[in-house]
Amino acid sequence: MLKTRVIPCLTVKNERLVKSVRFDHHRNIGSYIAAVRVFNARDVDELIFLDLDARSHGIRPSLLREVTKECFMPVTLGGGVRTVEDMQTLLAAGADKVALNTGALETPELIDAAAKHYGSQCVAVSVDVKPINGQYEVFKTGGTENSGREVAAWAREAEARGAGEILLTAIERDGVMEGYDLDLIRKVSSAVRIPVIASGGAGTSLHCVEAVKSGASAVAAASLFQYTQTTPALVKEELIRFGFPARIL
Repeated sequence: MLKTRVIPCLTVKNERLVKSVRFDHHRNIGSYIAAVRVFNARDVDELIFLDLDARSHGIRPSLLREVTKECFMPVTLGGGVRTVEDMQTLLAAGADKVALNTGALETPELIDAAAKHYGSQCVAVSVDVKPINGQYEVFKTGGTENSGREVAAWAREAEARGAGEILLTAIERDGVMEGYDLDLIRKVSSAVRIPVIASGGAGTSLHCVEAVKSGASAVAAASLFQYTQTTPALVKEELIRFGFPARIL
């Protein structure tokens, strides 16, 4: 059985590590390089690093290389990717995987091209979701624009086009620390065969366990690791206690 991954997620705005609440009110919480070094020392499974400014200011390879040279774990880079050439820029900067969001929604063929050029294992489609009139809908442009796509249908299309995994974020749970949207996780994980990374809402180790029980293959968290004493290792211990395999050195 594949081991359940526990993945810290770092977001950067104005070259500072920030944490949002429902994708808004970005709070400066320090140095992103210091955070990367901490997670290196804690031997995490993977790291997700998203540059929020890239969609408006462009991809900054020098910033990304600064991050990846500190990483001794696999890293997914994202932000501002709209072309295969953008993806190449992130891979050249040291990414193991690249997260596609708005670019994929606006040009779905980008997923096909990315998978063809670099392999599905390099393609993570980031899906940001809000419930609207009883339906989960996918948002783009940092959660500010409704794409009009229903989440399960979009996840299936992303998989069919070659995505290797889905990074699934419940916008309304982001930064609230009251638990993942389990119904959303169940809906998407039952719609696809590729791994689903649950994001948005973790406040305790038990929340992570509940996400995996609901079908997530991995859990991503930010506030949990930045605002509490919980470490990725403690989350893994809790997962193992409930019968889910996790990598512990």
